[in-house]
Amino acid sequence: MAMTTPVHDTSVHSASVNSASDGAPRFTDRLWERTAVLRAAIDDMEFLRRLGDGTLPLDVFRTYIEQDALYLAEYAKALALLAVRSPDPQTAAFWATSAATAAVVETELHEGLMSSGALPESAGTPEHSPACLGYVSYLTATAATEPYPVAAAAVLPCFWIYAEVGRRLAADAHDVLATDPSHPYAQWVTTYDDPAFHESVATARRLVDAAAAAATTTQRDAMEKAFVVATRYEFQFWDTALNPQPWPAS
Repeated sequence: MAMTTPVHDTSVHSASVNSASDGAPRFTDRLWERTAVLRAAIDDMEFLRRLGDGTLPLDVFRTYIEQDALYLAEYAKALALLAVRSPDPQTAAFWATSAATAAVVETELHEGLMSSGALPESAGTPEHSPACLGYVSYLTATAATEPYPVAAAAVLPCFWIYAEVGRRLAADAHDVLATDPSHPYAQWVTTYDDPAFHESVATARRLVDAAAAAATTTQRDAMEKAFVVATRYEFQFWDTALNPQPWPAS
């Protein structure tokens, strides 16, 4: 749900997504391990499998894109709030740039997909699904009211899990894309497996590690909880694309 352009500053870039350069344990490794069961459930989703092999119905993909566009508009606000509360200008610049990318670049990608004619017409004005509204409301509230380290941990799953999903989908979709490079899912897959996106994930991880190093024990516990909650919402967001949970009739 978030593709961001990295800020090239020596204090925040050039980190490996998978491990620290010195081999020392990282706080974000702890977060990744803590959510192993949730991430395995995401990996096994029918929605992602069918997206990867090109068999996902086009109307389902459009619903997903519509929800993602609604999500991104609010996610950008959470990142902007995080930028305001950042501990230094370099960190603020990264989160602010990420907010701008979510609000402009990704939104344009989604609008291009929806207006390309490759997807079915919308049945009406899109409305936030319960999962989408719950996720963005949680992130915005956390960014606005919790300490900076907790807020940073809350926005990280959207960077990190999306990167890993995109990497896997790109591999799974290789045959589909080789046969039809104009397949409507191709743009999504290639964008989220972009090396610049993975660099931004590495930067976001590095910033969360730095925040944890400066945080209190209580804050680090809250960071872990926030990462878990956001990962749960990641699961629900993906899952409801293929298994919608409509709002009660009004």
